[in-house]
Amino acid sequence: MERQYDFDLTYITERIISVFFPPLLDEQRYRLNLKEVAAMLKSKHQDKFLLFNLSEKRHDITRLNPKVHDFGWPDLHAPPLDKICAMCKAMETWLNSDPQHVVVLHCKGNKGRTGVIIAAYMHYSKISAGADQALSTLAMRKFCEDKVSSSLQPSQNRYIYYFGGLLSGSIKMNSSPLFLHQVLIPTIPTFQADGGYCPFLKIYQSMQRVQMAERDTVFRLQFHTCTIHGAQLWFGKGELDEACSDDRFPPDATVEFVFSSGPEKIKGREYQRNDPAVTVDYNTADPVVRWDSYENFNLRHEDSLEGMSV
Repeated sequence: MERQYDFDLTYITERIISVFFPPLLDEQRYRLNLKEVAAMLKSKHQDKFLLFNLSEKRHDITRLNPKVHDFGWPDLHAPPLDKICAMCKAMETWLNSDPQHVVVLHCKGNKGRTGVIIAAYMHYSKISAGADQALSTLAMRKFCEDKVSSSLQPSQNRYIYYFGGLLSGSIKMNSSPLFLHQVLIPTIPTFQADGGYCPFLKIYQSMQRVQMAERDTVFRLQFHTCTIHGAQLWFGKGELDEACSDDRFPPDATVEFVFSSGPEKIKGREYQRNDPAVTVDYNTADPVVRWDSYENFNLRHEDSLEGMSV
């Protein structure tokens, strides 16, 4: 009887390998499958593979293969642009240092994280590689189209577009600081039985979250201010993570961000105020405010070294 595995190992190119584990795979089965993957890779590539971990940092991965670069970020999110660049540089350095070197992209969760890096590396390798890169580029594009495109969130696609545009020069970088004055949501989604919803707005420097008091996600959105060259930024439903496929979010709903180059109030914008019934809680010490921030990213799993030698 053929053995059933709980992972998807794909040779995207001859030298770039994707290893994907489902997000709901329990820890014991994950560790058993991880040992299988490590044995397969060592059998075929000996010590010539470098593993890039796109998920939470884990000691059991390092135990199986000391050559690990931890570049993880939260699932369903886009990584910072500097992290995308660092990963592409590290991949290129390793692959160019020995023709037998291979890169392994490890991800436990949704496939979007792997898709972001492969798509970004396509852009990166076009800039730095020669004509012999054409076949590898086609293979990477086919992998993205066939295996991960449906898993990408709008924000992940947005950061792929940013990265490619900044590399090619089609996007000009704005290095000036911006001050966020307002977040406008003209159309009210229906997330409660009696209509409407109670928004819980959280803004991080590297990720933005909007959630209900019960912590159900209304929408999630990431963008980078280095690409903004005006005072306003609009996003439609199709550009909002989670909301893009949620029928409770109206199809014509938009989210608008209003910026300026200084903290002074914007003329003509004074009339756009919250309704008197809306209260704003600025208590940043509340644990709910920080529960999903980057600082807690590597604390959300049960790691174990038990039985992890190969």
